Amino acid sequence: MTGTLLGAPDISRALTRIAHEILERNDGPGSVVLLGIPTRGLPLAERIARRISEVEEGFETQARCGALDITMYRDDLHRQPTRTIGTTRVPSAGIDDQVVVLVDDVLHTGRTIRAALDAIKDLGRPRAVQLAVLVDRGHRELPIRADFVGKNIPTSRSERVDVHLTEIDGEDAVILAGGRGGDDA
Repeated sequence: MTGTLLGAPDISRALTRIAHEILERNDGPGSVVLLGIPTRGLPLAERIARRISEVEEGFETQARCGALDITMYRDDLHRQPTRTIGTTRVPSAGIDDQVVVLVDDVLHTGRTIRAALDAIKDLGRPRAVQLAVLVDRGHRELPIRADFVGKNIPTSRSERVDVHLTEIDGEDAVILAGGRGGDDA
């Protein structure tokens, strides 16, 4: 099976649902901080933060949303040593004693999230860490599970899930393609 699995309206609905689930699970936005994992996790985190601010008066997206670069924490640097180091931007609310919601586009093996957990411990000590992903495609190699999932998409190991976002790719879509490779979150 290949083709577009989610279009722009589907992605929008999924992010709105995730925003509401985050609020429900955490009894409101009081201690919630969103950290997007670049590249596509960051615009997803920003979209979720905007949706939370639409529902919860006083939730400041700039103060509660940041970026978490995990490049130097990856366990595959020896295979691809020429990765560009990105920027980590900690929200002004900080992460100490906050509920940090990591946001990424695709959850696959769990290795990206393991690297993100390592990166977080160098930034501070959150009260809890939760995970929100647009797509969970299965094939975990580490015992990591998402708390908030836009869509579970069972895949074969040879298939690739490509997330396109307007901010980066000019369109919103989740596409399933055949072949080797794929995301390694």
